[in-house]
Amino acid sequence: QVQLVESGGGLVQAGGSLRLSCAASGRMLSLYTMGWFRQAPGKEREFVATITWRGGVSDYADSVKGRFTISRDNAKNTVYLQMNSLKPEDTAVYYCAAKLPGALYNNWGQGTQVTVSS
Repeated sequence: QVQLVESGGGLVQAGGSLRLSCAASGRMLSLYTMGWFRQAPGKEREFVATITWRGGVSDYADSVKGRFTISRDNAKNTVYLQMNSLKPEDTAVYYCAAKLPGALYNNWGQGTQVTVSS
C-alpha cells in the first residue's frame, strides 16, 4: 500500500505555470508506476502523465504533450508535474496515483485543485 499526498494546486492565468507535487510513502516504492490524472466538473477522470520510479520512463496524454513534464525525485520520494502554458481547459482536480506493473491504479491521493482563468 502506498500513501500519496498532493500539493501545489491553485489559481493561475492562462499561459501561466504551476508545479504539482506528490509525496509518496510506503514499502517498495521503486516497484511502482506513478501517474497523474485529472477530473474536470461533469467529466470523467482522465489520464495526464505517468512515470516509473525505476528508469524514469514517462508518457503523456496528447492534450498535455509539450506543455507538461512529469519527473521524480527518488531521494525525496516525490513525483512532480510541471505544467506550463496552461489553458482554461486544464482546470480540474488533479490526482496522483500509483500502481504495480500489470495492475490497475489502486492508490490515490486526495487531489489538488487547479484553476486556469482566461
